[in-house]
Amino acid sequence: MPEIQSYMRSLRRSHEARTRADRPSSFTLRGREWDLLDDVFAPIYSPSTGVALDFLGWSEPVEVPRSGSFLEVGCGTGVIAVTAALAGCDRVVATDINPQAAANARLNASRHGVAERFRAVQGDLFEAVPAEERFDLVFWSSNYVLAPSGYQYRSMHERAYVDTGYAAHRRFLDQATGWLAPGGAALLHFSSRGDLAELRRAADETGRDLRELRRVVVQEGQDEVDHMLLQVLAA
Repeated sequence: MPEIQSYMRSLRRSHEARTRADRPSSFTLRGREWDLLDDVFAPIYSPSTGVALDFLGWSEPVEVPRSGSFLEVGCGTGVIAVTAALAGCDRVVATDINPQAAANARLNASRHGVAERFRAVQGDLFEAVPAEERFDLVFWSSNYVLAPSGYQYRSMHERAYVDTGYAAHRRFLDQATGWLAPGGAALLHFSSRGDLAELRRAADETGRDLRELRRVVVQEGQDEVDHMLLQVLAA
């Protein structure tokens, strides 16, 4: 396994980001100020949130609606979901397994004046989303590092960095398209820190195709990391 894909390395990154003495209670990203609660993924220590914002840049080849509905899985601080509301989406739902993340997203929705069309809920993937709801866009900037299936998480924060046995990825692949409105799209932000071959095997096993829409190489410290935007399609 390449060092860049080491789950132990990602767990160290999680621990350092969560416990560092200079971790702030707010941060600036893309010209806006955002609240940051304890034990929530901090976008200032990883470029992935910024890359996701670029991927969802309201331009071709990804037709992200300026209106309509948006569901973000694994919302963290809520930067992406709140930005979707600011960009014009009229119904935004953000969900995260970490209750602090859901609370953090609500804080940022209020901070930026979009709380009336924004809802943040706590749950694992789609479990807290009412079964009847459908969305024009479902998006997950995932915890793409593969950890062994027997690994036991030591904190909620680690769940933002690694996925044990790709269990969450398999469920996302299996379920995401079922939450789409007619003409909607299910998108997954993945990277070369993850195991793309294993993800494609999971897609095959769940009857899904993965279409790469965008790719960008980002220098992350000593690492060159390929970030990619994948569309999940029914096979």
